[in-house]
Amino acid sequence: MRRAIPLSLIAALLGFTAVGAQVASASPFGSPVVGHVYVNDNTAGTNTIAAFARHADGSLTTAPGSPFATGGAGTGVGTGSEGALQQTDNGRYLLAVDAGSNQISVLQIEPDGTLRNIPGGTVSSDGTEPVSIAVHRHLVYVANSGAGGSNYTGFIFWHGYLFPVPGSTVSLPDGADPGDVLFNSTGTLLAGTRVGTSQIDSFSVGHDGLLTPAVGSPFAAQGVGPFGSEFRPTNSTQLFVSNAHGGAGNGTVSAFQVSPSGALTSIGASPFADDQTAPCWVEISHDGRFLFAVNTAVPSISRYSIGWDGSLHLLGSTPFKGGTTLGPFDARLSPDGRTLWVVDDGGHAVSGFRVDAGSLTELPSSPTALPAGATPFGIVVN
Repeated sequence: MRRAIPLSLIAALLGFTAVGAQVASASPFGSPVVGHVYVNDNTAGTNTIAAFARHADGSLTTAPGSPFATGGAGTGVGTGSEGALQQTDNGRYLLAVDAGSNQISVLQIEPDGTLRNIPGGTVSSDGTEPVSIAVHRHLVYVANSGAGGSNYTGFIFWHGYLFPVPGSTVSLPDGADPGDVLFNSTGTLLAGTRVGTSQIDSFSVGHDGLLTPAVGSPFAAQGVGPFGSEFRPTNSTQLFVSNAHGGAGNGTVSAFQVSPSGALTSIGASPFADDQTAPCWVEISHDGRFLFAVNTAVPSISRYSIGWDGSLHLLGSTPFKGGTTLGPFDARLSPDGRTLWVVDDGGHAVSGFRVDAGSLTELPSSPTALPAGATPFGIVVN
């Protein structure tokens, strides 16, 4: 379903600042509920979102009514990407890719953490096989990865609904295989990784929501298979990208300085060795001091400290206790930064780690099983 939004509203909406509220509740039994964890199950046929109450002791319990139907379809097979599930800035809605039906769905987050499908909130992604979503205030971009419809396309999010931004689509060649699309913290820059061709797209974002590619974009990646990426929360001009396909023990993470126009410049001795295999997903601590890279093939999580200039220092790697078939994917920190949650595609589960600065310790209750039929990717923690 396609809708039109008046062009006169776009600039006003993009200038609007939303303020979210965090709801915490107490359980009458055991550890209190401090938030929730949501996973895009990517189930074939009817796609669903698994919802869990997140307790102070790190345990997860299934939310009443979970899993919740999105309104679209998943692929039913493992789909690697970062950002397949996102929360709006005001904390009231989830945006989920429905990769099997070429759609995006909006679900409202209720005060108790359960989800409500928005009638008419499932719309075309304006491409094929959407895999990643970027959100900044009212502006949304989706990365479509499928043959014949690979692109980045913009939407305005308004009162629970998505409206295509006219003229926003940036077409990509077949085989580009985008794995991630993301904004920096100010919404002035947008980046995307092309896993298939080992390139990085970089754009400046106009007041009208349209993208202007930087001179030289797409840029050659510093390793094979650039995949997960994140701008530093405390410096919106520093971008970090994992390089996943260098082979056994040859994973790296790249660090870039990004100009106002989106041009990328290598930082220090980038790329920085990971000493593991297939670092695919990246998450940075809220204070910008530490970077965590999820190594899917091992599986483990590499831990780096981040210098003031964006250079990385490898602190070590923390293994998962779930075994080599776990297949860890996307990762997200809790709002207080004290817990790191990881989607396990091979294990059909969610793993949790206690965070102490640059150290990780897997929680006693980890991992937690996902619903039957889940082939998960994308996670939100609130």
